[in-house]
Amino acid sequence: MSRDHLKGAMAAPGPTYDADAPFLELLARGAAAEAYDRPVLLARAEGGSGERIAALEHAKLLALRVRSELEGRRRREAELSALFETAHDLAGPRDVDAVLQAIVQRARSLLGTDIAYLSLHDPARGDTYMRVTEGSVAARFQQLRLGMGEGLGGLVAQTARPYVTDDYFRDDRFRHTTTIDAGVRDEGLVAILGVPLMLGPHVIGVLFAADRRARVFEREQIALLGSFAALAAAAIDTANLLTETRSALAGLERANEIIRDRSAVIERASDVHDRLAELVLRGGGVHDVAAAVSQVLDGTVEFLESAPAAAVETSRAEGHAVRHQQDWVAAVAAGGELLGALVLRGHPGLDPVDQRTLERAAMVTSLLLLARRSAAEAEQRVRGELLDDLIEARDRDPRLLRERAARLHADLDATHVVLAARLDAAASDADQEAAARRRLWSAASHLAATRHGLAAARDGGTVLLLPLQHGDTATELARSTALHLGTAVHEAVTVGASAPVRGLAADPDRVVAAYAEGRRCLDALRLLGRSGDGAAAEDFGFLGLLLAGDRDVSGFVDRTIGRVVAYDERRGTDLLRTLDAYFTSGMSPARTKDELHVHVNTVAQRLERVGRLLGDDWQSPARALEIQLALRLRRLATAAPH
Repeated sequence: MSRDHLKGAMAAPGPTYDADAPFLELLARGAAAEAYDRPVLLARAEGGSGERIAALEHAKLLALRVRSELEGRRRREAELSALFETAHDLAGPRDVDAVLQAIVQRARSLLGTDIAYLSLHDPARGDTYMRVTEGSVAARFQQLRLGMGEGLGGLVAQTARPYVTDDYFRDDRFRHTTTIDAGVRDEGLVAILGVPLMLGPHVIGVLFAADRRARVFEREQIALLGSFAALAAAAIDTANLLTETRSALAGLERANEIIRDRSAVIERASDVHDRLAELVLRGGGVHDVAAAVSQVLDGTVEFLESAPAAAVETSRAEGHAVRHQQDWVAAVAAGGELLGALVLRGHPGLDPVDQRTLERAAMVTSLLLLARRSAAEAEQRVRGELLDDLIEARDRDPRLLRERAARLHADLDATHVVLAARLDAAASDADQEAAARRRLWSAASHLAATRHGLAAARDGGTVLLLPLQHGDTATELARSTALHLGTAVHEAVTVGASAPVRGLAADPDRVVAAYAEGRRCLDALRLLGRSGDGAAAEDFGFLGLLLAGDRDVSGFVDRTIGRVVAYDERRGTDLLRTLDAYFTSGMSPARTKDELHVHVNTVAQRLERVGRLLGDDWQSPARALEIQLALRLRRLATAAPH
């Protein structure tokens, strides 16, 4: 937008001025963060009204939040795209040096470092040597060899764990040598991150990313470099396998027969690799991967979150598929986390290339699961942010609120219930408590997504905003939610519910009040020893009048003595007056008959009828107190002028 155009927009009358317009244009052309201050500064320079400047400030904050979210998504998409592209490189015929060079280039680009390089173990000499470098300018650095335990790379190779230093020459955790330090000094490196290349339990090399200035590498960057290292190790392993295969073929006399057999196997492996690459590119799921491998291996392949523990642990430790009775099991893991396993049923004998095919499918499955988890976590955060904004009433524009909810398949104009949920079991330490809260939030977010609602972590627990289905009550929803969440996290979860609320987009303050009511019900449940249960204010009798936000007196009276009132109106009886006199007379039938001027048997018959209408426990202390309160409230209501 030009300066004159922007001035014209600023000078327009208040009702027609669109504060969002300059920021939408900045978002559209991907402007830098500093550019978002210019519309506000220009409005102030032009003497704009306080209302206009406030609107611009608000629009600027929203635009910066959108820009930050878009940048985060672009970054995650770039990372996943690079991993998928590298996995695609592994799926077909390739030169291992070209694949390793591509991995190093992508690692350097995504982490934004000055240099990236990869070293491999030399079994003959017992040290490691530089295999691939990207961004290096020093010849001595490119020819370095690191002994076991020497330098940061030697420490990574020795311990099989990632290591990072933000200042190489001041770090004394690893053994410095004159040769290595001279090479690092020639290259001008300061901050270095190294991750191991693993084949099963063995370290075959190290992948590095380094900067010529001090820098702190974040956890996500370490995990990303670890993923590239896993792909590099797979490329080397596959190249070694192909070399071994060619050597074996060259030494066999029955060339024609073996070539035919091997060609069929390789063709089958190439087929599954092509299918897996296609699945990744078009966004397939883990069960699609299992179905594709089933066709190629001519068997039944299943993805299981819970497989035979011993076989899965062996597969994860060795990095290969292992035989388990008549099946083959390949662990699906990422970053040290076990996600499940691919199980090939009824194939006790498996060709080595088919075994590798199953292992590659497990690796692709882990990438898909990580991508799905990343997308789910992003959606959970968006749902939580919208609910936080509703509770704190930060965004009062009904149109924007409806649009944000619609993108999450939620309808803020429907009838909803606000539910406050909390775990009841006390954790032994802070870490366990934090983990339990994360499990509760994750389960609540999944429930909210399936029910077209919202969920957020708040006040040491979780708050949900769920639509109320036709025919359901707030109480039924609270109890079903407590049961669902308790089953999901394997712990007792207590849930307090608000009364049903409508028109949340038009009046966000209703969400604030409903959340407060839900929390009061939650506290009441815990004080009454009803942990693991769910309830709304209407379930607490006269206590519910104190818990409810709207003080529904008529509803309390109807729930407590409504059947007696209805009976009197239909039959023309005097049960309500008899009840009033009975309590006034200290619950004495003899004094009640004097008060009503009737026979004592008449009093007894009427009280018997009351018992059939209200239940056998109507004279218990708690019920009697509620009935007396309802009688007085009804008397006040009928005596009040209309």
